[in-house]
Amino acid sequence: MSVSDQIAIQLPYLRRYARALTGSQHSGDAYVRATLEAALADKVLREDIAHSRAALYGAFTRIWATGHVEEPGLAEGGQHEQAAQTRLATIAPTHRQALLLTTVEEFSREDTARILAVSPEDVDALVAQAIVEIESESTTDVLIIEDEPLISMQLEGLVSELGHRVVGTAATHAQALDIFERSPAGLVLADIQLADGSSGIEAVEDLLKFGDVPVIFITAYPERLLTGERPEPTYLVTKPFQEATVRAAISQALFFGSSKPLC
Repeated sequence: MSVSDQIAIQLPYLRRYARALTGSQHSGDAYVRATLEAALADKVLREDIAHSRAALYGAFTRIWATGHVEEPGLAEGGQHEQAAQTRLATIAPTHRQALLLTTVEEFSREDTARILAVSPEDVDALVAQAIVEIESESTTDVLIIEDEPLISMQLEGLVSELGHRVVGTAATHAQALDIFERSPAGLVLADIQLADGSSGIEAVEDLLKFGDVPVIFITAYPERLLTGERPEPTYLVTKPFQEATVRAAISQALFFGSSKPLC
């Protein structure tokens, strides 16, 4: 397998991480492109990241730490893009990086330490800090769009444990719209494929006509929505999921506040 093919396998997941970290597809994908450009200019780096997923995320982290990447078209990204940039300018998100790396991206404590250039003990402290932050977050109303009853119940229990209120669960596009019209939510968790054969993405796009709301998509095939070639979701959780992964995704989505899932 060529170096480019080896890197390409990991790119969808780096995009997932970058989007969750920045709160935006546009910004996240821009940092991923900058990472690839750095690899293109450095043969040693290119070989390194081709053979090590942790090295790829480490290279991304070094780019991220510079705090600036040219993002053509940012002004056209709308209110959410500007809000995400404003939010990022006021924080030091290392603890959120540690949480996302160990939960959403499922890196080990040791690999996370290498990516962030800290000690394993530092990783433990950073994750603990992020968890404390999650527990202190304001609660919101949540709509769950999921056609598998057991998964829907699991999500409902998890959301409730975090202190949020579930306003309803929907298995179809029509049910989701009906619930949201009666009880507008502050967060939506949505499956991609619904029971009536409709698209969860299309249901969410209709919901957003009523107002801007953070959305987390849950799918068994995340790579299909992480191509970087079209408007795609910002927050993605892969099925089957760990509860810690969903908790981290919810925290990150609420951290950035109002955020359209498609840029």
